[in-house]
Amino acid sequence: MLAPLLLRGAILSPFKRPSPDAPLPSSRPTLTDVRPSPAHLAAYSRLCGYRTPEHTLPLTYPHVLGFPLAMRLMTTRAFPLPLLGLVHTSIEITQHRALTTADSLELSVHASHLSPHRRGTEATLVTEARVDGTTVWTSSSTYLARHRTSTPATPRESGNERDSVPLPTQAEWQLPPDLGRRYGAVSGDRNPIHLYPLTARLLGFPRAIAHGMWTVARCLAEYTDHSTNEAVHVHADFKAPVLLPSTVTFSADGPAFQLRSANGDTTHLSGTLH
Repeated sequence: MLAPLLLRGAILSPFKRPSPDAPLPSSRPTLTDVRPSPAHLAAYSRLCGYRTPEHTLPLTYPHVLGFPLAMRLMTTRAFPLPLLGLVHTSIEITQHRALTTADSLELSVHASHLSPHRRGTEATLVTEARVDGTTVWTSSSTYLARHRTSTPATPRESGNERDSVPLPTQAEWQLPPDLGRRYGAVSGDRNPIHLYPLTARLLGFPRAIAHGMWTVARCLAEYTDHSTNEAVHVHADFKAPVLLPSTVTFSADGPAFQLRSANGDTTHLSGTLH
């Protein structure tokens, strides 16, 4: 289902001129009675390192379920940013209760707003999951289309004191060169920047880069009890691309967590979980 959308997005990308003043589509794509496949859920959990109970959905899993809707929205003519080269820059998730494979989910996605960024224009997409008409999970993701701009950096873009202070290291992970292709297979996100060195270079990256959603999912998987909490809130900023292959370290102190380069010089991701 996603392949035709990817092709459509690739064809339309050269004709789009991103701007924070552009109008946004008013459509709200929706799916009803969404129930995850046990095999797909197991494959996703295994790749991301989740150890949640068999019938419990990991905190980031509804994002994958809603991704086809986001793709449907971002590949319309009305969406002002080009699909090719879009970079995920942040995500905020609120889970009101634990979700299970028994839940029949209604998912919807809409574009909230555009904002200027020192490297281009960001779009915010909101995904909502409801059960019996009640909202049980929401996420707000920002996606960056890079282009020339004179916009100065905001505090979130330029970093802050918290992000510059390394947290205690908890684990070290070696990421293989095919991680982007493997995550693309389970998530449906086959953006060329994640797949091969050549396709990534065509879009301005020296090598393929890891999906931001894989990096945050892998970090959250280290918190063994968050998926069973009644209420969970997470915010994560994707600070610097994770080139593949590479070695990274997971660091955490209470609710704060980071993903850093092996030598500690680069913060790839910083976030909080409450």
